[in-house]
Amino acid sequence: MTRFLASTALAALLAFPAHAVQPAEGETLAENQTYTYWLLDAIKSLDPAKNTDVEGSDALRQLFEGLLIEDAQGNMIPGVAESHEVSEDGLTYTFHLRDANWSNGDPVTAGDFVYAWQRVVKPETASEYAWYMELMNIANASEIIAGEMEPDQLGVRAIDDKTLEVTLTEPTPYFLSTLSHTTAYPVPQSVVEEHGDAWVQPENIVGNGAYTLASHNLGVDIVFEKNPEYWDADNVIMQTVRGVTVNDNNVALTRYQAGELDRVQIPAGQYPRLEQESPEEATSVPYGCSYAYIFNLSEKGPEVLKDNRVREAMALSLNRDVIVDQILQGGQEPAYTWVHWAINGFAAPEGGMAEMTQEERNERARELLAEAGYGPDNPVRLSLQYNTDENHRLLAIAAQQFWRPLGIEIELNNVEWKVHTDRLQNQDFEVARYAWCADYNEASTFLDWFRTDGYNSGKWSNEEYDQLLAQAATADDTTPIYQRAEAILDEENPAVFVYHYAKVDMINPAIKGLPRENLRNTWYAKDIYRTAE
Repeated sequence: MTRFLASTALAALLAFPAHAVQPAEGETLAENQTYTYWLLDAIKSLDPAKNTDVEGSDALRQLFEGLLIEDAQGNMIPGVAESHEVSEDGLTYTFHLRDANWSNGDPVTAGDFVYAWQRVVKPETASEYAWYMELMNIANASEIIAGEMEPDQLGVRAIDDKTLEVTLTEPTPYFLSTLSHTTAYPVPQSVVEEHGDAWVQPENIVGNGAYTLASHNLGVDIVFEKNPEYWDADNVIMQTVRGVTVNDNNVALTRYQAGELDRVQIPAGQYPRLEQESPEEATSVPYGCSYAYIFNLSEKGPEVLKDNRVREAMALSLNRDVIVDQILQGGQEPAYTWVHWAINGFAAPEGGMAEMTQEERNERARELLAEAGYGPDNPVRLSLQYNTDENHRLLAIAAQQFWRPLGIEIELNNVEWKVHTDRLQNQDFEVARYAWCADYNEASTFLDWFRTDGYNSGKWSNEEYDQLLAQAATADDTTPIYQRAEAILDEENPAVFVYHYAKVDMINPAIKGLPRENLRNTWYAKDIYRTAE
């Protein structure tokens, strides 16, 4: 977590230009400045208020720009806001906007942020990420989302066109780190109101990012072109960016090797070979995402999962070492916590299943199932849903094999991404594959997911857990709070935590500027360039 600490009444982020990355000495730029990357699934939405997935965020980061953005290490640096001040009590932030334009030439104003943020919390927008404004602790966000106050009461106002004031309910050390997220992007009110939901179509969309939307063929490809109206356009080298959807990761790798893609995820199990064959192309770095099997504990969920003994048995008996060492083989780590191991300042609690051997876990799982009345002669029967991807399929098969000897019969249910997320949102599943990627580099970005009123697709609820996270928001030392929160997750098993991600890719050596030290893998095409081969 990046913190700007005040030693006086005001803490100011010094005004300085956030110029795009430039070629290193001795590098020669290619004449053709294009970058083509792989997408697993169709992008659900290009509306900052309605996007919920990583691939959509990657696209929106090219089309829009928030108050702050991230550098190659994940540090917060100026975006639209070239400086800011924070009051002594930590409740009021004042941002000073630079001279920047929308892609249609209109100036970007503080009012554009006010409109966008009010739109996110407005119940009529039905934003799945409205809770993010609560997590940011923006004044009155909770009340507006609940329909108890009007959107214009949100703690954000335009003092003038170049000055934005944000009021928080309580001091929030990670607040600045939330501002590079797509939910906090500005949107052009006149365009949204003129075109309604169609405002994100290529012929209508207006953004303030380094690129414009040239075309979007849903489930096929998306193409961005350099935006001449971007405030730092003179320093943007990459002219065209294209995301290509390929549902089969192995096919995508073949297309990379044929020169059709510049970046692709390495399929499970292939990193050791590719790293040896192509050390300049195969990469593996920590990536702030955690993989889990979520249990549906809502009223719509299966009765058998209401028994924590069954949930604990499933969590215990999943052999994570086999998954990361024999199936994935890309530098991933076994997960016994929801928070990714590399998150700033996070320390896992002591004890729990992480300190048991797999044999001890399996024995305890058998005991728990027997206590609950289940076993090979009376198996638990559940459906495991996952979205289309070879890696997800391999892991689901492995989980099925780990659980079967204990008396847990799993039916595998493969669906497309949109169907998968819709079912998760509506609790139309029994057990579902899911992954959460950090919205900022601090443990609460993971732990807030399981709050009773968090994203929390399985609808698990624990009063002590909710109170801990509320306490953490203003605590000087969050470590013991977060450790207790993780201990509760270990005790109550709302999900089976499987592994912590690594970003395992093949990257064309001619492509420079992609971040390797940013835990969230936040990349901006404005920082990328292609060298001559």
